[in-house]
Amino acid sequence: MIEPAIALTAAGLACRPVSASDLELICQQREAMFLEAGKDAQALRLMTEHFRPWLAPRLRDGRYYGFIALAGAEPVAGIGLMNLEWPPHPSHPTMGERGYVLNVYVNPSHRRRGLAAGLVQLAEAEFTRRGLQFAVLHATAAGQPVYAQAGWAGTSEMAKRLDAGAMPR
Repeated sequence: MIEPAIALTAAGLACRPVSASDLELICQQREAMFLEAGKDAQALRLMTEHFRPWLAPRLRDGRYYGFIALAGAEPVAGIGLMNLEWPPHPSHPTMGERGYVLNVYVNPSHRRRGLAAGLVQLAEAEFTRRGLQFAVLHATAAGQPVYAQAGWAGTSEMAKRLDAGAMPR
């Protein structure tokens, strides 16, 4: 286990790995994250309805891992991590996978204390411990400055919704 990042311990918080018992917490944090980013509440309820059964087996078998920051016994922040199969790439020419950061969330009452940065520091250390050489994430507008300060940079990724009529944006 990696020692908690300085920002987390300086804030008096403990940190622990996610577990299968965190299923509902992760679903709640994910939905709150997207709601705060301006996504449609109805679409998010539908997303969570499908995310929950997708996440449950991945939490049980460790394909989804990460950390929860705690103030006493109360979870106040979290970060999810995954290893993604990806063909060798100029950014990781000898590896067939990359790290993926998702579901970074800090409760509003604990923001502006460096917790997200501390969780990102833990994520980077965990990826390194697992032998990964490259990681990606999708940042909200609120998260972009946190990641940029930690050395993350934008990429050339583009996206297209293939069935735009299926769900509200």
